[in-house]
Amino acid sequence: MDQDTVAPGASRIRAILVIDDHPLYSDALAMALRHVFDDCKIRSATSLGEGLAQLGPDFSPDLVMLDLKLPDVTGLSGFLRLRERIPDVPVLVISALTSVEVVQALMEAGAAGFIPKDAATNDLKTALIEIRSGRRYLPPGYRNAGQAARTGARMPTVQEVSQRIAELTPQQARIMKLICAGKPNKQIAHEMSLAEATVKAHITALLRRLGVQNRTQAAVLVESANLDLGTGLGDADARAFLNQ
Repeated sequence: MDQDTVAPGASRIRAILVIDDHPLYSDALAMALRHVFDDCKIRSATSLGEGLAQLGPDFSPDLVMLDLKLPDVTGLSGFLRLRERIPDVPVLVISALTSVEVVQALMEAGAAGFIPKDAATNDLKTALIEIRSGRRYLPPGYRNAGQAARTGARMPTVQEVSQRIAELTPQQARIMKLICAGKPNKQIAHEMSLAEATVKAHITALLRRLGVQNRTQAAVLVESANLDLGTGLGDADARAFLNQ
């Protein structure tokens, strides 16, 4: 369990917004929430747009429960838009997408926690209690995914990522697209008629410019900004998610 604090006053949870496009799951989640938070006002939305539209003077949630796969978002862009709109409200992501790369990106972006959709009810209650106490939550198997968040790492905003991508040279941008398509260095070199050593040099330069450590992080970063470069992570769950 990640013991980082979430946000001041996170324990005073009186209103919760649930954003999930599966009504049955959303209803079950609302029931579980009422067992943890007494007299809590709960609203539901089936899309990000619907959820954002509910925010206003008459409803200001203290916690948001967010499913990543929504009909009006791609990749992590929905989560980032929500964080930009309500940066001080903890967001607990509940998703069937369990890739460590995706979870790490969420934690670096400031998520209050992550829990798989197939988690047991007791695990969900534990997560809610931790967040109510002002701490972040990750299941034991995902502790390493929160390491970057604990060391103070911050995922760039959509605008920052877009600017970094715009600063790539045309050749670097093409290599980035091939990386996102899952192509190895040897195949990239063949398709671009370059020496493999030259491709490696370009990759090193573009990773530095994007501010990431490896190809997987670069692909997650590009998709987080909802940029049209394609995707292709090594992990099957991440690839399925980022190929939406």
